[in-house]
Amino acid sequence: MAGPISVIIPTLDSARHLPRALAPLVDGMQESLIREVIVSDGGSRDETLEIADAAGCTLVSGEAGRAKQLLNGIARAKGKWLLILHPQTVLARGWTEEVGLFLQFNEARKRAATFKLAFDDKSAKGLLFWARLRANVMKLPHGDQGLLVSRFLYDGLSGYRDVANEDIDLVRRIGGKRLVFLDTEAVTSADKYRYAPNAAASVGMMARYFLGADPVELAKR
Repeated sequence: MAGPISVIIPTLDSARHLPRALAPLVDGMQESLIREVIVSDGGSRDETLEIADAAGCTLVSGEAGRAKQLLNGIARAKGKWLLILHPQTVLARGWTEEVGLFLQFNEARKRAATFKLAFDDKSAKGLLFWARLRANVMKLPHGDQGLLVSRFLYDGLSGYRDVANEDIDLVRRIGGKRLVFLDTEAVTSADKYRYAPNAAASVGMMARYFLGADPVELAKR
């Protein structure tokens, strides 16, 4: 029987990362959680499409741009649940058990869930602290944490918009009260987070948040 989840992965020259992202999804297929894995590509020139095809993914090609690619992939999705994953994100072992429990929750379709951000570089503890602080305090998880959302809630919010920071835009409309933070780690590279503000700047950002500043604008900074 087909699972309830459609996984959508936006790719662009992602051959180096994609095999690691796909590997944990095998458990979801075997345990009847995942119905399909859709790779929505923006014009890769490496082996991304060959890797996705060999893994049995559904391939969608279109204009580059993560929001556009997500919209294209979701338009093809048949599952009652959407799991948005970046190609650099690797779900930790045991993710299927926790997601399975979440889906059994009576009000699950009115909620969305995200995983716990983790880095593959264990020395980047400072970066991880501030990245998690934004996610947990401001209720604005990073796209690398993945997003599990029911089609019911996604459609009710009119889904992704073709804007920059499309992940922040959607999570902001979901709202912190409808967002569940799972314990399973979503492991990604620390490299893209090395631009993060230093401790003093981060404390200042949190202070502005609690004083009423727009969290979306703060997150963009």
